[in-house]
Amino acid sequence: MKRLMSVIMVLTLLLPFQVLADNSKFEVTEPITIEWWHAHEDQYAPYIDYVLEKFHAQNPLITVVPVYMGSYGDLNTQLIAAIASGDVPAISNAQSPYVAGYGAAGVTEVLDPYIQAYNFDVADFGEGLVATTSYEGQQIALPFLISTQTMFYNKTAAEAEGIEMPVVFDDLEAFLEKATIFNPDGTTARYGTVFGGFNYWYYETLFINNGVYLVLEDGLTSDINSETSIYLTSKMKEWIDKGYAYYSYGTGASNNMRQDFWDQKAFSVFHTSSLYDTYVENVGHKFEVGMAWYPGGNDGETFKSEVGGVTLIIPEAASQKQKNAAWQFMMFMTSPEINLYWADQTGYLPIRQSIVGTPAYKEYLERKPAMEDIIAMSSWINPRNPHPAFEACGTAWRHALARIFNQGAPVKETLDALKQEIEDILEDY
Repeated sequence: MKRLMSVIMVLTLLLPFQVLADNSKFEVTEPITIEWWHAHEDQYAPYIDYVLEKFHAQNPLITVVPVYMGSYGDLNTQLIAAIASGDVPAISNAQSPYVAGYGAAGVTEVLDPYIQAYNFDVADFGEGLVATTSYEGQQIALPFLISTQTMFYNKTAAEAEGIEMPVVFDDLEAFLEKATIFNPDGTTARYGTVFGGFNYWYYETLFINNGVYLVLEDGLTSDINSETSIYLTSKMKEWIDKGYAYYSYGTGASNNMRQDFWDQKAFSVFHTSSLYDTYVENVGHKFEVGMAWYPGGNDGETFKSEVGGVTLIIPEAASQKQKNAAWQFMMFMTSPEINLYWADQTGYLPIRQSIVGTPAYKEYLERKPAMEDIIAMSSWINPRNPHPAFEACGTAWRHALARIFNQGAPVKETLDALKQEIEDILEDY
């Protein structure tokens, strides 16, 4: 017994030193300047200045230099080139769909040792966001500016006209009949909704919630021509043909869709929650903007959405000193206080569960009341399909739907051909 107690005492005495040793490996002990690569355009400059001022005040040894790299596509291209050369930034933004590819290539730092050393509460982000920023069970990124799909709608008109937002896919029929207004000549004066044909992500979950997957779990096949997919596509085509909706596709599609909503030529649109501020500011005082969760599956039980937005990564090729400074900046940028600040200023979602119910969160909802319903359902936000060929498959789907909705191509035959095209793409990966 005495020997056991002695062993316990030794281990107890050693434990603090072990924790200190783990922490010391990641400490910043001398001045260092690091680069943060991002794709935030000019309107984000005041927010960047604000957070950097606060960070530098709290971390006087670290100087973070923000570097604008253009679009997220440009950022990805330049980051891959930097990794190949070994001359990398200490920390970088990365769109959420890229994370799995970075993990597969082994080009991002595994963050688990840092998380453990600092007892960083990664679970506070929620299961879906943790999964989105992990690869094969290892944390390789942290959520930063996160969004999901949402229906923006004219809340003022909904209340005045008794229009209820659709709960499941088949509810769209009655919703569109009531929300659409026709001119005397039969043309559409106000569309019930608009499907965003400029990005497959804006209608993908309508299919997922009803059990249709563009790429199946085997990574080699698709059920995009299944009986259910044909039904969903046919209903969307029917609503478009009736003038209840349109498929916004081609040059200027995103801008045209938004403008129609702002001008009250569309009652609702399928878009990203990150544009909440943009919608509210452009509507002005004409009407109140509402936000609704996407219609779920017709089973009445499946209401998934998918992650959009931006994560933070540390390139594996960075030096340990760079990584240590980057980790301090990463913890700061994803902290509850800074996360809520970014959400408040930009329209992205608050992603820290611990802020819910706090005075700061309540004040946030007073300014952005439409966000409450989306945040309340955020536990249903899921990772996007990580297959490296998924973007190419989604693009093929988007073009196929344009042929169906805008050019009158037959539904079944077009989806049959699309299935073969997708499986050919998958075979090449």
